[in-house]
Amino acid sequence: MSKILIVSDSHGSTEILDVIKEKHEGEVDLMIHCGDSELTVDNHSISGYTTVKGNCDFYGDFPEEAMVEIDGYKILVVHGHLYSVKSSMLSLSYRAEELGANIVCFGHSHLLGAEKIQDMLFINPGSIRLPRGRRERTYVILELKGESAVRHVFDYDSGEIGSLTQEFMVSK
Repeated sequence: MSKILIVSDSHGSTEILDVIKEKHEGEVDLMIHCGDSELTVDNHSISGYTTVKGNCDFYGDFPEEAMVEIDGYKILVVHGHLYSVKSSMLSLSYRAEELGANIVCFGHSHLLGAEKIQDMLFINPGSIRLPRGRRERTYVILELKGESAVRHVFDYDSGEIGSLTQEFMVSK
């Protein structure tokens, strides 16, 4: 079993990243930032996160995408702006299929969401700084158990939002 912390769109807030990292330290096996941190690569607040470049990341020399493997799952991490995720998931799903990803983590829209497309699980943790569509500043902990992926949604200010917990079956 593995736990993955997924955040996105922190837009310059080092404090939020530090608090989340400290709160879940030792509890998670992997930390992912889906871009728009607006930080430099050597900033202490982004250290420890697998981070990609977002459309507002002018200073950090982050990659456009990252592939991470954990517990037999292949996880594609992108920001989403290069795949027009605000209008369609088609381009991103093609890229994920091309790379053989089981799970895709992305941001850009600032909208919390999760869906399965074919056999791939797509996770958008929302924004921990400037949410859209809700007041909560959200992030996700994805718990992988066998072929089950459980999405736990957290509000930065008040903790886990139990009503948003979802379980998905994801083949390795």
